[in-house]
Amino acid sequence: MTAPLPATPPAPVSLFALYRVFFVLGLLSFGGGVSAWMHREVVQVHGWMSDHEFISGFALGQILPGVNSANLAVYIGQHLRGPPGAAVALVGMLTGPFVVVILAAVAYHRLVGLPGFAAATAGVAAVAVGMLLRLGFTLAGRVPRRVAAYAVMLATFVAVGVLKWPLVPVVAVLAPISIIAAWPRSPKGRGHA
Repeated sequence: MTAPLPATPPAPVSLFALYRVFFVLGLLSFGGGVSAWMHREVVQVHGWMSDHEFISGFALGQILPGVNSANLAVYIGQHLRGPPGAAVALVGMLTGPFVVVILAAVAYHRLVGLPGFAAATAGVAAVAVGMLLRLGFTLAGRVPRRVAAYAVMLATFVAVGVLKWPLVPVVAVLAPISIIAAWPRSPKGRGHA
């Protein structure tokens, strides 16, 4: 009887495919909806990452300084192809918008005068908010439900949203508490002889 052949590992994502996906994401995404499009393309369409891997990168991108979507692009590229992948994903995401912003800056005074321009930009902003809400609900449904997580979330909302305390000190206090609460623990009695 012969042993079954080991499963072949999936081929790595090509740098060109990574650039192409992030170029399109950067060119066609407006406002805060980029993270939702990234989830759709990277997890659902291409299957390059699992939901759990994406959620980890999404959370990391939110807490690091800088633009959240750029942080997430770097994380995804790094996860898929290492440092070259991180650079390619970031450059791909920024190439299209760079050209569009330069062209829009040149033509801005003409665009503002177009009828319906303000309504179109308001519509784009509404779509971006809707996509972010969808992503939030999708990711929240896949995260394990723990009382500590809800307590930290509620404390953050009350401190920043209701009491109007500054965000940085609130996060500086609550982030370590959240990490400690989420830290994996081994079951009692395990590992002892």
